[in-house]
Amino acid sequence: MKILGIGKNYVTQVENIKANKNNAKLIFSKPESSLVINGDIEYPSITNQLVYEVELVIKIGKQGKNISVANANSYISEIAVGIDYTAKDLLNDARELKYAWDFAKGFDGAAVTSEFKSITEFENLGDISFGLQINGKEVQKGNTGFMIHNFAEIISYVSKYMTLQPGDLIFTGTPPEGIGENMKGDHLELFVEGKPWLSFHVN
Repeated sequence: MKILGIGKNYVTQVENIKANKNNAKLIFSKPESSLVINGDIEYPSITNQLVYEVELVIKIGKQGKNISVANANSYISEIAVGIDYTAKDLLNDARELKYAWDFAKGFDGAAVTSEFKSITEFENLGDISFGLQINGKEVQKGNTGFMIHNFAEIISYVSKYMTLQPGDLIFTGTPPEGIGENMKGDHLELFVEGKPWLSFHVN
């Protein structure tokens, strides 16, 4: 199973999508060992800056290579909401030294998701709202209508470089506003279309 992440994929104004379409795509991977589904996490000892980003996560349902944009959404079997965690201090060091991001993005617990729900539950993939509350306060909210590269475009692009297989997960990007740090004891609640999908603690 592959876990991929898409960076810098949301705008704050819909009219800015077109201007950003041709920007270089930021894509990274996380190991399977980073995945936690519907469970609490431990604050990792390797960092002092645990940064959260709420994202929708798509699961691939069938194998595909060089997938067309027109057919790409048929490769999605399920959707979850999750947190893409970053050890920001490690990431800053990696950027300065021009090292890979693996440790900053791939530590245990760096990919947290809700349970997955069938793609058939969503009428319009281009209009899915989601959000994050920490300790009862809303800190992030987004809607897929503000994505620079939508689900189909992400799948098509990635499949040019690697074969997508059943069970592969793609974190599809986070709204640019409200990203911040978690502290020990934080309670995170994630919502899709206003409904609670995931609740967990950072211990």
